[in-house]
Amino acid sequence: MKPTKSPSPTKLLKRVLAVGLGCAVLWGALPASAQVQSALGVTRTFPDAALRGTLTITAASDATLNGRPIRMAPGMRLFSPQNSLIMAHMVLGQSFKVNYLIEPSTGMLQSAWILSQGEADQPRKGSDSVERNYRAESDPVKK
Repeated sequence: MKPTKSPSPTKLLKRVLAVGLGCAVLWGALPASAQVQSALGVTRTFPDAALRGTLTITAASDATLNGRPIRMAPGMRLFSPQNSLIMAHMVLGQSFKVNYLIEPSTGMLQSAWILSQGEADQPRKGSDSVERNYRAESDPVKK
């Protein structure tokens, strides 16, 4: 039986660098794959009690919902279209089409989900648009 030869330090260094580079590439791709979940067709489910509206955050604890002022609950959560949490102070003054929940005991805004265009196109109770059970010839056709 022949004794095995250990690789030279240069070859060993090249192998370690190649493995390290491969791991770095894979590690860097993980966050990118998590950020595009909604683009891959993953649909979010909203609570049955969630209503539709237009939300504008005006201060750290105040907002307007469908043009009316509302207080935000201390633990209010604002979710992006990718379902990640957004800090309210980062979107001060911006308006979003949202599904939202009101805390029943206090009447404060508890949670809001910023909608993607596809989610906003789906009808929901509390929507800004008028809901009818008939269609006129002048109505736009929704696909």
